[in-house]
This record gives sequence, C-alpha cells and structure tokens, in this order.
Amino acid sequence: MRVPYSYLQRQFSEINGYIDDIRALVRSGDFTLGTAVTQFEERFAQLCELPYAVGVGSGTDALILSLKALGIGHGDEVITTSNTFIATVGAIAMTGARPVFVDNNDEYTIDVQKIETAITPNTKAIVPVHLTGNPADMSTIMEIAQKHNLVVVEDAAQAILAAIDGRHVGSWGETACFSLHPLKNLNIWGDGGVIVTRSEDLYKRLRLIRNHGLSTRDEVVMFGHNSRLDTLQALVANRLIGEVNLITNTRIGNARKFDESFADLSEYIVLPPRKPNVKQVYHTYVIRSIYRDGLMKYLIDNGIRAKIHYPIPVHLQKAAAYLGYKLGDFPVCEQHCNEVITLPVHQHLSSDEIDYIVDCVHAYFRS
Repeated sequence: MRVPYSYLQRQFSEINGYIDDIRALVRSGDFTLGTAVTQFEERFAQLCELPYAVGVGSGTDALILSLKALGIGHGDEVITTSNTFIATVGAIAMTGARPVFVDNNDEYTIDVQKIETAITPNTKAIVPVHLTGNPADMSTIMEIAQKHNLVVVEDAAQAILAAIDGRHVGSWGETACFSLHPLKNLNIWGDGGVIVTRSEDLYKRLRLIRNHGLSTRDEVVMFGHNSRLDTLQALVANRLIGEVNLITNTRIGNARKFDESFADLSEYIVLPPRKPNVKQVYHTYVIRSIYRDGLMKYLIDNGIRAKIHYPIPVHLQKAAAYLGYKLGDFPVCEQHCNEVITLPVHQHLSSDEIDYIVDCVHAYFRS
C-alpha cells in the first residue's frame, strides 16, 4: 500500500466549482484586492473570533509586516525558538532585528522557563511558535511580555483553530500570523497568509503596509510593501473555509487513533504530552525515536511517505552563523531534531491507511 503525505490530488479531484469561480473573476476583472479578499478576511476573523483579519502574500509576509507594524527594526532583539521552520527566524532578520533563540520543551514549543534569561535591554518582542498545531504556553508568555514591556507576535502558521481553554490562538498577542500554504489545514493553490489582531489601529496600519502605504490610489502615507492576498487565491480559500472545522476534527481524530495505537511502544517512541485544556490541530503528527532513521527508511520502503520536520535546527543553519550559536547551545532542540519523524495525519486518510501506518510502525519495532 502507498500512503501519501500530500493529499492535494484527493482534495481537488473535483475542481469544476473552482474553475467556475475563476471564470467569473476573469470576466469581472476584479483581480487586485478584490471582493473575494474582503469576504475571506471577514470570514477568517469570524473563524478566529477576532475583530480584524488582513490577507497578505504569505505566512512569512504576515510575520514581517506584523513586526514592522509594531516598530521592530534595526538594533532590536526578538526572542523565538530554534525549533521552527526557517520562515519564523527569516522574518525577524528581514526586519533588521536580531533573532535570539530559546530552547524548546517536550511539546516542541518554546520553553517559557528560559525566556527571561534571554531578555536584554534590546529585547522588543517575543515570537512564540505554535509548532505542529500545538499552542505554546501563551498565558505565561503574556505575563513575561507584560512584565518586561514586550510585544508578542504569534507564529500560528500551523495552528488555525488551535486553542487554549477554548480561547483561539491569535487572541493573545498583538497579532497572530497564519499561512495558507497548500499543505496547511486551510489551504490554497499557492502562497498566502493572514494576520489577525484585536487592535483597530494595527489593522489599519497593516492594511496600509501590505499595499505600498497607499491611502488612496494617488496618496502614500507611509512606505510599505506589495503583499496583497491574491484574489484568485481568496476564491479558493472562500470555498474551503467552511470545511475547516471538519478538516480539523478529522485530523484530531486521526491523531488520537495514532496515540492510542502507539501506547504500547513507549520503550521505542516518545509521544509529546497532550494537555486536556489544549486543542491541538495537528498540522503535523510528530513522534520521537532514537531509532528514527531506521524507522524512516522502513516506512518509506513500505510506501508510507513520512517526513522529518526539521532535521537541522535553525541556530545551526549556515544563514544563522552570524548569530554566534554553536552545537550544544540548545540541547533539547538538537535532540529533537535528531529524533523527530512526521507521519501522515491528513483528513483524506482512509481507515485502512491509518491501520497500515500503525501496523508498519509496530512491525518495525517488533521484528
């Protein structure tokens, strides 16, 4: 049996409705910041139970624009975790600020007990990452931020509909940044991102920054970017946004089946802690094993397209060499990067495919 990691061919096996929408868009000529973008922003804000959403060109742009709108720039330091996709740290660097790393915990999110030791007089912001769709400890992070007068930008790229005590990610920091990449839980046919905020002032500023700083066609009130969510992509998002709850619940159900099925393999694999008050949305389903490389090869050889997110921590990437970090600086992160493996968990998995994944994992360790 072959079990794909990507589900896009299954998800878009029937595209006639999308093509009809595109035809209507072409006839209208409503290409730039069109009606579909406004509709999607309103629906996304409602989904997150927040007043404002701004569609932008990518999840990375969402981070960059948020930091810039909050005044982060040259000479500033921004605390984040090294256990993340490169976009988190790249966005900080692109503002001119200096990324400062903190180790992660066993949930793959930033270790809040280590944040304060990383704060200096130059620290201006914290960017927690809700990795795998699992929220970071936002209550503690906000307490630290308020104590030290720091702003918080949530990297929620993998965490649409994730929540703590029923409170959506995105409702804690000054802004939260989401990705609409094709393999996200709410996905489109290319790059796209969304920023949510409670602040009307930030909302207005972000709308300016994403569109060259134009207040009208001819008046520029500030220098900005060209980072508009494409209207065609908004059409796709508008068709899928009504399915996000079903997508999310299916992924949660699949992850629960895996957790239950792997409970007897605790001597071989480590599952991250699951908190009863946290809604994790499983953009990825990640386990750890000191036998990771052998297990990975076995799964691939048996048709299961497992992945590794991420094999090289950001602080050890060539791009981060100027920051001066070295091997051993963040031992938890480094251990995880040597042990993590991601299994398919998407909403299009069949029961037979889930059982096959479980059987293959057991077969590897019981052989």
